[in-house]
Amino acid sequence: MKRLARIGFRLLVLVIAFFALFPFYYAIISSFRSGSELFSVAYLPERFDLSNYVAVFERQPFGRNILNSIIVSSSVVALSLALGITAAYAFGRIAFRGRSLLLMTILAVSMFPQVAVLAGMFELIRAFSLYNTLPGLILANLMLTLPFTIWVLTTFMRELPKEIEEAAFVDGATPWIVVRRVFLPLMAPAAVTTGLLAFIVSWNEFLFALTFTLTNERRTVPPAIALMSGSTAYELPWGTIMAASVIVTIPIIALVLVFQRKIVAGLTAGAVKG
Repeated sequence: MKRLARIGFRLLVLVIAFFALFPFYYAIISSFRSGSELFSVAYLPERFDLSNYVAVFERQPFGRNILNSIIVSSSVVALSLALGITAAYAFGRIAFRGRSLLLMTILAVSMFPQVAVLAGMFELIRAFSLYNTLPGLILANLMLTLPFTIWVLTTFMRELPKEIEEAAFVDGATPWIVVRRVFLPLMAPAAVTTGLLAFIVSWNEFLFALTFTLTNERRTVPPAIALMSGSTAYELPWGTIMAASVIVTIPIIALVLVFQRKIVAGLTAGAVKG
């Protein structure tokens, strides 16, 4: 029975992996095809034509779009972690009136769909003269990443032993020094995990990026891919779209492979006490 259970578990893992990876695999194959070949089913690469990858950068400023996504996503991660760690210290270590209500309010903000807050966010960005700018996208994406960053880091902060903090205070440390030199190294796995999630959310964000940008030079990769056009108004360049999708997926895969150890440590942190 145990052997059958192991075999069944491995088969289930293979099915899940196939279901998750096949769309990306088929996108890679399609990125090397063009013309009528895209409308025929093929599960193995027939040839490696790089014309679609060349066309991605020739038809529009896609390199600039990638740079915009890197700037926006990196800035969102930095601000989310900076604000999230300090907020987690306040929520996890300092007892004050209304703490639970404020945490629930932060969680409630993340439950609203983007469409529900789109009009209000547009008015805010226009009032600050941030329309069609990267800072405007950074501000909008913070609304998506900051709530779950605060919640995850607050949960992790509460699991850290109080004796470490008390010993630092006895030695004359200030709360800022405790956060920066004591808690920050201990929270590295959780910070990497939440930072990577924030990066993925910001990198893939589409609605705000489409609404709050006007020109190709200010767009990030999701709206840039969605607005790709062919040689005529009636042509949808599937080959170019697939090539662009493969290009923008590679940085996410690279980040996951580089930080996979810390990601696993961050996901399992706090699961076992002692």
